[in-house]
Amino acid sequence: MSRRLVLGGTALAAAATLTLTPASASASPASVAAALAPAEASAPGKVANKLFRAWLAADRPAAAKVAVPAAVNTIFTYVYRAPDRFDGCSGNVCRFVHTSVRVPGGLNGIAMVVTGSKVTKVYLSRHIVKPSTVAKHLLAAWKRGDRYSGLEVGSVGAVKTLFRVRYDPHGVTHYFQGCSKEPKGYSCAYSYEGGAMLMHVRGSKTTGYEVRSITYIAD
Repeated sequence: MSRRLVLGGTALAAAATLTLTPASASASPASVAAALAPAEASAPGKVANKLFRAWLAADRPAAAKVAVPAAVNTIFTYVYRAPDRFDGCSGNVCRFVHTSVRVPGGLNGIAMVVTGSKVTKVYLSRHIVKPSTVAKHLLAAWKRGDRYSGLEVGSVGAVKTLFRVRYDPHGVTHYFQGCSKEPKGYSCAYSYEGGAMLMHVRGSKTTGYEVRSITYIAD
């Protein structure tokens, strides 16, 4: 396989950090697929598992049979070890999650949107090395009303806080003010009429950054 993976190892045990290394050191596709097999009963689950297995085998032609081109291209960019548990489907969204390593964001792996007999969109835990990029990704996800995109880079708590209020395109404009260092990470600020929103970003270039929490300031 040409993908990359996260090795738990000493760094994960000691400091909950991630190390990206060549995917040749990962568990075999057969062993991962066997662990996932029992829980794919629903129709969307069957389609999602077909794409997952094609990806594990680095078989793009097989992936193309069950997913649209954009979804195939997205899943083949995943930089971490293959998730080791199929977490079922909520409606037509099926998730594969990690149980032995920690990755940035609340998605914790891969989510697939299944429409009919095809996977039409794939969401991934992302390895982003700039706090500002993480903050901008999360704000863009909120503007679209796309929680899964938000979970690619934000913790469950941060996404819950941000999405508590639906974005109003006719409301106040958010102006990005950059990111500054704070204890244990960075604070990325968006100002708007009447106050500001602070995204508290944690992580590192090695592990990748995520928005861990969000606070607001009123003028």
